[in-house]
Amino acid sequence: MRIEAADPSLLEDPSLIIYNVMRDVDDTIVVTNGSHTDTICEGLTQGKSFYTSLHSEKHEPDEPNYTTRISGIIEQSESSMALSRISKSDFSAEHSAHHHYRYTDIPAGYGYCVTTYMGDGNPLPAFQGDPLLLPLEGDSEKIADNYWQKLNPENRISLVVRELGNSGEDRLKIINRFQV
Repeated sequence: MRIEAADPSLLEDPSLIIYNVMRDVDDTIVVTNGSHTDTICEGLTQGKSFYTSLHSEKHEPDEPNYTTRISGIIEQSESSMALSRISKSDFSAEHSAHHHYRYTDIPAGYGYCVTTYMGDGNPLPAFQGDPLLLPLEGDSEKIADNYWQKLNPENRISLVVRELGNSGEDRLKIINRFQV
């Protein structure tokens, strides 16, 4: 799954806007908010871990926000998931802080979430703390509709929910404000 610009003529830095948001490597699903989707996938195919693949990554260079790079993987064979936040260091915009989380044995109907921001402001306040535990009730369509309605209407652009079926078939529900 790849992100595209609704209006390419407005792009100042395409590298921060146009990227693969979700890719699979064997039985591992990778999802991020930037070009590091490809960095992680390349690392995994070279035998690196999720964490090692992210060592060279930094937060986004979008001063004054310095957007946090977030990523997650689901390792289906291990029934586990991992999340990562790479945020601006508390000490310098030149350095990043890496935060990693790993979860196993998550019961059906639950997931964990990290996000880029914690509200509005100038600069935008970065997400802080541990990942949020989220209920995932219903199928992909119901989950997507539920969380779409909870997002601030002024800020929502798109949302994707991927439902992994027991028989190996996936279902995607995509909501995009430009296609609603």
